[in-house]
Amino acid sequence: MRTVGVEEELLLVDPLSGEPRALSAAVLARASLDDAEQDVFEKELHEQMLEFATHPQADMEQLHAEIVRCREEAGRHAGGIGCAVAALATSPLPVTPSIGMNRRYDWMADQYGVVVHEQLVLGCHVHVSVESDEEGVAVIDRVRPWLPVLTALSANSPFWQGRDSSYSSYRSRVWQRWPSAGPTELFGSAETYHRRVADMVATGTILDEGMIYFDVRLSQRYPTVEFRVMDVCLDASTAVLIAALARALVETAAREWREGTEPAGHSVSLLRLAAWRAARSGMTEELLHPATMRRMPAETVLRALLEHVEEALATAGDLDRVRDGVEELLRSGNGARVQRELLERTGSLRDVVTECVRRTQAV
Repeated sequence: MRTVGVEEELLLVDPLSGEPRALSAAVLARASLDDAEQDVFEKELHEQMLEFATHPQADMEQLHAEIVRCREEAGRHAGGIGCAVAALATSPLPVTPSIGMNRRYDWMADQYGVVVHEQLVLGCHVHVSVESDEEGVAVIDRVRPWLPVLTALSANSPFWQGRDSSYSSYRSRVWQRWPSAGPTELFGSAETYHRRVADMVATGTILDEGMIYFDVRLSQRYPTVEFRVMDVCLDASTAVLIAALARALVETAAREWREGTEPAGHSVSLLRLAAWRAARSGMTEELLHPATMRRMPAETVLRALLEHVEEALATAGDLDRVRDGVEELLRSGNGARVQRELLERTGSLRDVVTECVRRTQAV
């Protein structure tokens, strides 16, 4: 059974005003005092952000429990210094981001200017184990058309600087400003992948391999492929749903590779359009179908994803969980829909943040 790990970035906010607070260093210090041996929480580019990573899990129930526990611990540490955590991929309220202090972030700020200052966006990364770099690259080549569907499912960033962006996942649009971000052409082999990465670093445009921001990449630290297209999800259950789908996509792609099935040859140009459409529409309108790259209702595309990975889901024992999770999302909506409905009901972005803080901690 392939193992799965999840990284989530959480927004630190004032519990009364809902405004982001630049207190990550204080939260991390408090977490370290609480348990000096823990390595769950990490700092991020901006001081309004807090990141955590789960351990690799083979069982989705255990993964769900760990995500809930990490969110609860993050909330407890934040509460100890007078703030709260919210699983929001952008701040609904206006914010002036504060860049963290270290040499890496200083280099990035100097190199990229306003792009860095506008990168207060929060994602969810899913790591799925692979047997080798060769298998990992074969997976990367074959999952490319399905990645926008994961963006649509996770979309949780409709607001930007106090206004509706008209996007479901505006985070993904802001993230595309990095020079190394986005979909990739087919690699064909691990050798080609690593050569491409080395060539990119050699240009001096990015600092190192850690700035390879492909939509899905080989992890530097773990024997995994890392999916990077998702917004941080408002509900922990949605993060687990996407982790199960990511594992099924990896297993399906690996089987296709072993059987000699060639990956779809969609161009990067088309994949970028599919990613834009997913960011714009989320689950409420149309997406580009991964097979045809033509517009179809989001529900139709989502059911095509389920059909594509059904065997892998069944083998892992995840089929019923994923089916139920998808039906619930279709009924209740992703984070973007929830946030917009909250604003329509309350008329207050502050109230939107307050409710999202509560839902971040919910089981």
